[in-house]
Amino acid sequence: MKKNLFNEKVHNNINNNLNDKNNKLMHNKPIIQSIKVVNDSYSSSFLDNIFTSFKSIDNIFYLIYSNKNKSIVSYNIIDNKKINEIKNAHNNYITNFRSYLDKKNKRDLIMSISNKDNNIKVWNANIWTCLVDIKNVNKEGFLNSACFLHDGSNNLYIITSNFYYISFEPIRVYNFDGKKIKEMNESNEKVNFIESYYDDNYSKSYIIISNHEYVKSYDYNNNILYHKYNDNIKRLHFSLVIKKYEEVIKLIESCYDDNLRIWNFHSGELIQKIKIGVGGLQSICFINNDELIVSSNKMIKMINLKNGLITDLIKTNINIISVKKICFQYDEYIIFQGHENNPIYIYNIKF
Repeated sequence: MKKNLFNEKVHNNINNNLNDKNNKLMHNKPIIQSIKVVNDSYSSSFLDNIFTSFKSIDNIFYLIYSNKNKSIVSYNIIDNKKINEIKNAHNNYITNFRSYLDKKNKRDLIMSISNKDNNIKVWNANIWTCLVDIKNVNKEGFLNSACFLHDGSNNLYIITSNFYYISFEPIRVYNFDGKKIKEMNESNEKVNFIESYYDDNYSKSYIIISNHEYVKSYDYNNNILYHKYNDNIKRLHFSLVIKKYEEVIKLIESCYDDNLRIWNFHSGELIQKIKIGVGGLQSICFINNDELIVSSNKMIKMINLKNGLITDLIKTNINIISVKKICFQYDEYIIFQGHENNPIYIYNIKF
């Protein structure tokens, strides 16, 4: 098996000499300058994307989250203040969010999901009107994850999934009228996380899912299974990101076996497996071109993809469920949230 991301020597050093390398790296460790805390947040789920953050079309740096009253709260990260609250936005707890810049219609979109209700709503975040309300997405089970999909032809869709323990329902595709237009073949899976990806070189859209055994991708245009990324580990594959890195489209996924796996998205080849966490890897995101962060139990770790070095970035006393990054001028903000009544922490970090 090829290892074209790190050489074997660096790989072994990561796994066997992590403490020594991290000690040498400490003088380059990012500096935490300030911390902001949002105290009214609430998450009933152990899912990724329990909040979302983004720079809006009108240059506001938003944090969108929910509270115990089932509200959708919009918060200005820079000004450190609440902007808006939609009370009782769903009938049940809101379990996760997605954001999307709709360039065609010059607006920011927010998707809110209630997994027990199998309910999706899409909002215009600039004026906070509900554009789509899809009820009873699944007949049984839970809607643990959903996302937007752009097909490359100025068409935007809503992609849903199913999580159940007995029988599974397929990935479904809805338009913005709330009408189901498609079901993906061979997609009856117990899905924990779902994502979409558009490849300009192939002019194709893909849907990617993770579950308790592996990760799969689907060719959206041809409605076929594309690849199964399987390392024969029957542990929860929690989250994933897709990025073109070193001229290769790479799928990077986190798993509860404490390993980060890096796959060649188009060939299905496992490029690298990196032992990182203790207690399982959860949320993952890039913070710059070469470095990503991943939450592991009560810690956020930073991994440099160029040299393989791993740094303990943030230690806390809560089990971190979801982590994001947002950039404002020369400031970087790392945002994370735990389960239930744990606050959302906003760390201003200088790299």
